[in-house]
Amino acid sequence: MVGRVLSQNLFRDGYEPFALLRHTSHAPSKGLPRPGGGWLKWDPYSDQPMENPAGLEGFDAAIHLSGENLSAGRWTSARKQAFRESRVIPTRALAALLAGRAEKPKALVCASATGWYGDRGDELLTEDSASGVGYLPELCRDWESASGEAERAGIRVVHLRFGVILSREGGALKKMLPIFRAGLGGRLGSGRQWMSWATLDDVVAAIRFVMEEPSLSGPVNVCSPHPVTNAEFTRAMGAVLHRPTLFPAPAFALRMLFGEMADATILSSARVVPQRLAEAGFRFQHPLLPEALQSVLREQAG
Repeated sequence: MVGRVLSQNLFRDGYEPFALLRHTSHAPSKGLPRPGGGWLKWDPYSDQPMENPAGLEGFDAAIHLSGENLSAGRWTSARKQAFRESRVIPTRALAALLAGRAEKPKALVCASATGWYGDRGDELLTEDSASGVGYLPELCRDWESASGEAERAGIRVVHLRFGVILSREGGALKKMLPIFRAGLGGRLGSGRQWMSWATLDDVVAAIRFVMEEPSLSGPVNVCSPHPVTNAEFTRAMGAVLHRPTLFPAPAFALRMLFGEMADATILSSARVVPQRLAEAGFRFQHPLLPEALQSVLREQAG
């Protein structure tokens, strides 16, 4: 979702974006600006990730966004292992490939998540806040540390701690929209848990900003400066779609449906703000939730 829009955005502005693909037959479906030419073949799970690593010479930046979807269903031991492997192994492989190049990129921009902070109640969280406790914070710590070889080689490394990305094209909002449009939406659990969010347009703009801003390295929170509680999010969705939001989902029911994932994601509270983006001069196009939802859902509201 993010990579497709980002590559199109970069291409429009004169960059030449290339995708690293395990299966080159997938290239046309990736929405690349130059299907059949804007990609390089690799396999991060192989002992030799690229047949010709010199193909990575001369790029300005590398942007790494991959990772298996955490919200596709109940978490089993096998799925949790897949979550980790799909994040840590490709990040480590890419960092090693870039570190070994004679002409290294200026920046390696890697996805991470606000899951780094864990369930923190009403605490206001910045990039300087300590990591939390539990599976997701541990996963994010391993994910971010996997790029260490690139950092040691002198490449500027940035970890993008994404909140919930609002887009009609995918993610949580796409799943919620039919429920709310049917008038069956409601708060989740108590509704007091904080949600950190950003529109897809702002996420793409933030990635561009981080890629081009040499002062930024390390963790960068990519979320609106105005996080909301789940109850506030629910009210805003109902207002934008002109639907009632009278059907709360009790915490016990969410735990029965989703198991560990419910407490780690749906019911977890992370009140995260983008301190480093703000200090570097980045400004969100959609900082407030009601206006953001109006923009994202404009074609589907009403």
